[in-house]
Amino acid sequence: MASHRKSRPSATRVAGIRTPALATAALTSVALLSQTANAAPSEDGKPSLEEVEKKVDALYRQAESATEKYDAAKEKTGTQRKQVDTLLDDVAKRTDRLNKAREELGSFAAAQYRTGTEVPQTATFLLANDPQDYFDQSQLMHRLTSRQKGAVDDYATQQSATMKKRQEAAKSLETLTETQDELKTAKTTVQTKLASARELLSQLTAQEKARLAEIEKQQQEAAARKAAELAKQQAAAAAAAKQDTSSSSTSSSSGSSSSSSSSSSSAYATKAAKAIAFARAQIGKPYVWGATGPGSYDCSGLSQAAWKAAGVSLPRTTYDQVNAGTTVSLADAQPGDLVFFYDDVSHVGIYIGNGMMIHAPKPGAYVREESIYYGGESIIHSVVRPA
Repeated sequence: MASHRKSRPSATRVAGIRTPALATAALTSVALLSQTANAAPSEDGKPSLEEVEKKVDALYRQAESATEKYDAAKEKTGTQRKQVDTLLDDVAKRTDRLNKAREELGSFAAAQYRTGTEVPQTATFLLANDPQDYFDQSQLMHRLTSRQKGAVDDYATQQSATMKKRQEAAKSLETLTETQDELKTAKTTVQTKLASARELLSQLTAQEKARLAEIEKQQQEAAARKAAELAKQQAAAAAAAKQDTSSSSTSSSSGSSSSSSSSSSSAYATKAAKAIAFARAQIGKPYVWGATGPGSYDCSGLSQAAWKAAGVSLPRTTYDQVNAGTTVSLADAQPGDLVFFYDDVSHVGIYIGNGMMIHAPKPGAYVREESIYYGGESIIHSVVRPA
């Protein structure tokens, strides 16, 4: 689902935010749990169902945030590796040119040595590590032909440029190493959090798992009702807007502006349909952190791949995707828009209309269609139109 940590995304929130969770719907409602499970620890010291829920809830959220950091570090590592390879290749070419320039200087010195002309001083000058220092001495100026002077100038230029590129490559390698360390840390964090969550869930009894399944069902029903309410509101708003447009078109002369807006909306709808069609075709594929397809996805990997299928390039992480478009209100959300969740913008889904979205939920789950209210309205951060 987003960079060694980037600054907090600037997209406008569309709903209030509370401390969130991205565990399954079965593991997110403390209110429901309090009605169906005892909050107090059992007599044998085993944590209560509510305590397990809270711990798993936190672990999945932490794992998802770490996944976005992993995605960002992985992308950055790839970019830096290409830069380093390019620099090293450039240094090799410059070194070759430098050696050739030095060989030319050597040939001049050898020629002078064979003729016995100015052997000690001029030969030393031509073969020095920094011939320019010698060249600047006025007593040697008259001893150089124009060709020799050109060779000295070329050598000095090549030497300076090569040194700069070597320093640049060394710095890039150091930065790459730091990013690789970030990548390793993020990967370890994800693995640790997920292992802890699996361990907690494995300790639940069959009865406790059944109670959690019932909670999941109740929460899904509540989320579906909220989605239906949003669908009604959007349908009513669309009808009103259509009526207003129809009325204004018969009594106004601003047809060109209306036509331009309609054309833009139609172009977006066409692209969005392609993105949604791609996302829908991925339903049933597993969530795998750091995955970008084609066999599995994390949340931002799915949104990136879906819009790529529509010809739109999105950044890799949720932290960047949230700023890769125009923020709109939830009431104005259109199919294809990206819905972001949580205060740290660590999850994203593709809106398909009627309060529903397609997303890659979490480890252990599969790409699926679900209400945008799957975790409650308060976790919705913003809605962004990417094209």
